[in-house]
Parts: sequence; C-alpha cells; structure tokens
Amino acid sequence: MNSKTNKNYWDSIVIGSGIGGLVTATQLAAKGAKVLVLERYIIPGGSSGAFFRGDYTFDVGASMIFGFGKKGYTNLLTRALADIGQECETIPDPAQLVYHLPNDKEVIVSRDFDQFISNLTLLFPHEKSGIKSFYKICWDVFNCLDSMPLLSIEDPVYLAKVFFKSPLSCLGLARWLPFNVGDVARRYIKDPSLLKFIDIECFCWSVMPADKTPMINAGMVFSDRHAGGINYPKGGVGVIAQKLVKGLEEHGGEISFKSRVTKILLDGKKAIGVKLATGEKLYARTIISNATRWDTFGGEGVKEPLINEKNTPSSEKKWMNRYKPSPSFLSIHLGVKESCIPKNSHCHHLILNDWIEMEEEQGVIFISIPTLLDKSLAPQGHHIIHAFTPSSINEWNTLNPANYEEKKKIACDRLVSKIERIFPGLSTSISHKEIGTPKSHRRFLGRHNGSYGPIPAMRLPGLLPMPFNSTAIKKLYCVGDSCFPGQGLNAVAFSGFACAHKIGADLGLNPWELPD
Repeated sequence: MNSKTNKNYWDSIVIGSGIGGLVTATQLAAKGAKVLVLERYIIPGGSSGAFFRGDYTFDVGASMIFGFGKKGYTNLLTRALADIGQECETIPDPAQLVYHLPNDKEVIVSRDFDQFISNLTLLFPHEKSGIKSFYKICWDVFNCLDSMPLLSIEDPVYLAKVFFKSPLSCLGLARWLPFNVGDVARRYIKDPSLLKFIDIECFCWSVMPADKTPMINAGMVFSDRHAGGINYPKGGVGVIAQKLVKGLEEHGGEISFKSRVTKILLDGKKAIGVKLATGEKLYARTIISNATRWDTFGGEGVKEPLINEKNTPSSEKKWMNRYKPSPSFLSIHLGVKESCIPKNSHCHHLILNDWIEMEEEQGVIFISIPTLLDKSLAPQGHHIIHAFTPSSINEWNTLNPANYEEKKKIACDRLVSKIERIFPGLSTSISHKEIGTPKSHRRFLGRHNGSYGPIPAMRLPGLLPMPFNSTAIKKLYCVGDSCFPGQGLNAVAFSGFACAHKIGADLGLNPWELPD
C-alpha cells in the first residue's frame, strides 16, 4: 500500500494552499520532489486569495504586501516565484499606510524613510533623537536579515554555512531574538504618546502591542516598507497564489481542490498519510500541515483536529498554554462610486478614535483601496474599498440566522459611518456590498475561530518560544503563521522556505550551495 509505485504515494502532501503551504510545495517541487497540495476550498491562497463579483476583483485579505522588492534576501515572494520560473508584475505604493489617530493626529508612512522620520518628528520634535535611534535599530535587524539566505534554522548544516558567510549578521540577529519591540522602544523613547504610536505600528500587522511583538519581525516590517517597499500585484493579491500553483504544476506537482483532509494518518509516532472527507486515503514520505496549530493538534473548542488528542505531543500542549488565537475580523468589501475617493488619496489607512480601543472589539479599522493602484479591479467609474476590524467569533457564534443577519447589517453601517471620518459621503456612494464575519473566515478559510493567527497568551521573550516547522511526530511538519516567524504574508513565505529546506535536508534533496 505504501510502495512508491502506488499513484497515491508522494514525497510530500501539503494540507492547505495558503501562501506558506504553496511556498513549501513549490520549493520542494523545484528540488525534484513529487508534491501534492490538498485544498478544501475552490481557489488557492487562503486569506491571500481573491473572489469575483461581476467586474469586481476583491482581495480576500489585506492588500499591503511586503516581500515584493527586487533586491536582497528579504524579498521572499519575489524569490519564491522566481525559483519556479514565475513573476508578478507589481505596482509600487508611495506609502505603506496613513494613520488617523486620536486627537486628529495623522502620520503618513512614506516609502521614503527620511520623509517618514520627518513626518513623525514634526509631531514629536522633543523625541527626534529617540525616533532616529529606535528606527536605526530596526534597520540594523533588517540589514542582518537581508544579508543572508533565509532558510531553516533547524538545519545545523545551513546554520554553519550561513554563519561562515555572514558571521556578524548571525550574531546581530541572535542578539535581538529574545526581545520584543516595547523593550527596545523604551530604551530610546519616553513620551507616552509616541510609545502608543509604536504600539499601533506593531498592531497594524501583528494585531499585538509592542510589548508582545517580536523585535525581529518589527525590524523586517519597519524597514522593508522603505527598502523593498509596498508593491501591489497587478490583477490583485490572488494572482500570487495563482502563479505559485502554475509554477507548482510546471514542476510536476499537483493541487486538488475541494479535497478536505479530516485526519493525518499515523503509524505509531510517524505520519504516513492523510484521510479525506470522502474516505480516500493518500500516503507520503512527509506530511505538511498549513492548517493552524489548533486545527492540526486540537485545543479548546476544536472538535475534529487532524491529529487525535491522544496523539498530541506534549510540546504542542505547552505551545497552546503560551499562545492563544488572535481575534478574527469583521470585513466589508464595497464597490463605490469613484467620486467619493479623492484622487490624491493613499491606498491604505488605519483609523483609531481612542487609544483605549486599540485591543477592543472592533476598535481599530483597517482600510484598503487597491483600485487607487490598479484600476482594472473594478468597473469604470468605481473603486473598491476593503475595510476590516478585529472581531471575536464569540460575538457571532450564538446568534440565530435572523439575529446574525441583523447584527451584520448594524456592524457594517457602524463601520461605514466611522470610515466617513476620512471619506465623507461614503454611505451614499455604495454600489456593491459584501459582509464577512469571523464565521465566514472559519467557514471559507478553514481557520480555527476564523483567527488571524496566534498571539502570546502572556508576555514572552521575543521569537524564542515560537515553534519551528518540525513537530514531535516524525515526518509531520507545520507551516504558516503558527510557526516561526509568525503572521504576515512575507512571514509565512519565510516559514515556507524554512519548511521546504528542513524537509529537503531530511530527504537529501538540498543543493550544497546556499542561494545566491
């Protein structure tokens, strides 16, 4: 049954086609492995996918994309596509984000670093030195990352090679591994309002304040937005997953849609295959779960994890004590008349009316208007607005259908009203509307409670407690935002490179040389 001549036997089976899973799959296929990706839904990409309504192309998740620059090792999406002969045409965004903060403060994070520092210093002139010192540390971290190939730090051979290639960078990164952003920011910054700004700088991509956001991640994000910049893929974010699937198939791999995995099959403490909802069983030398750690190993509220509770390793139970699921999101996708968006507007915005609301239910509002960069995503004379705000599934789980629909309508109207702070008249300009709740994220993306990803349940020392790709079950690996280095499209691409490298080392597929 497990012979390599069986058509259902693979080198690797990847559960889920999120970006982490697809990068793992394509990297392995490029090394010559026989790879199968199993996706429960009808399109690839997970929260980085797309859906279509008439002439509208909507991004499922955010459109603020890191990792699409041209130079350096941190441009992981560019590298992942290039390794399988693919490329995305991108459109540079002149700013990462416009913050609309309490007391009518506004900060534009320009692509130009000096301009951003100037913008921030105008608001906090007495912290000029501290601002420069803090963001210099971020650049130091980024430059260390950008000087070395980012692969699996679980592989001692890789570590030896990369240390020989870039010893100072390795030591520089090791220095910051135990630290969170708040630890570093307070060394240089004293103004409580500026420290709150550093909190929202972290929250906008990690959904955590500075005290819980690892410094390594911040160094990547706070600097890459100026180095490689924010670059939007022409045709929408879903193009990234489509290109990865194309490259996978051109390198002999396969993807199967509407293929929901219900169990990971074990032989003792070794993963040997998967069981589908249809009852079909498929076998492989290695199994990779791109599901969340909770959906893989169980936890509170998970009814049918991929691994039975009796087989869940103690290391995973320890992880569940340290981390908890972040909130999900209430999302609205709007088609609006072009006239309600001023022509000089930026693509990405964040609205926070009161600092005490930052971690509260529906406190922060994130806004993307990708048609300011790519007009082809909407019919002529219209824009897309994708707005989302953190929301717990507990707010939605117990409602009957009628109350659920009513709550969606009320929440949507409230969200639109808040957005009118920066785009007056929005409510009368809507020509198309879609509302998604945490239940939608759970249903369509297959994520535990619709969660964005894990966040610390307590204050932890930087990235040190974050699990890597290997698990205590032999031949079972995890990839995605539940693994080092965490949330974000570029971060899960990093985990994909690392996972494929670790598996490649275990299967003897890796080339001797490090990537150029």
